[in-house]
Amino acid sequence: IYHITLQEPDEFELEIAEELLRLESSSAEFKASLGDLYISAAKEVECGVGGKAIIVYVPYKLKKSFNAIQAKLVRELEKKFSGAHVLIIAQRTIMGKNFSRKQGSGSLRPRSRTLTAVQDAILEDIVFPTEIEAKRTRCKLDGSKTLKVYLNSKDQANVEPRIATYASVYQKLTNKQVQFMFN
Repeated sequence: IYHITLQEPDEFELEIAEELLRLESSSAEFKASLGDLYISAAKEVECGVGGKAIIVYVPYKLKKSFNAIQAKLVRELEKKFSGAHVLIIAQRTIMGKNFSRKQGSGSLRPRSRTLTAVQDAILEDIVFPTEIEAKRTRCKLDGSKTLKVYLNSKDQANVEPRIATYASVYQKLTNKQVQFMFN
């Protein structure tokens, strides 16, 4: 575990790291792929009616490597932590609107570091390996907004039981309401 803030990992993060180490040492399929990978943080969140989700944060540079083994890795971690859905999300940085004024160099803030871009990327990470077909924002008369996300229907059988967890985790991370549907 390498924390960005250089703080000591807590018990839960150590438990996740130990499980990853155990998987690397016991399984031949994970030995080559997990050797160079590490996580930056992990936390457990409550989802709905007694359900739990485990969010594993990985460095942005290693996200593609984790995506290659994500299906197997999530399956193994869900076996270990029974009853909890495991989500792997890249650790991203949000830069404020006044980023270029602080630097003095006149450089613009990268588009990938804006709040909207980071929240869209988190949504992509949450539903991976399912693809997002379309997104719609529904504005109600009382001023509340709901993001409707249409997922690819080919993965409906695998994703259907996890939809409530996805919506709850996205709500906790971004403070936005989301509703998932299938095309």
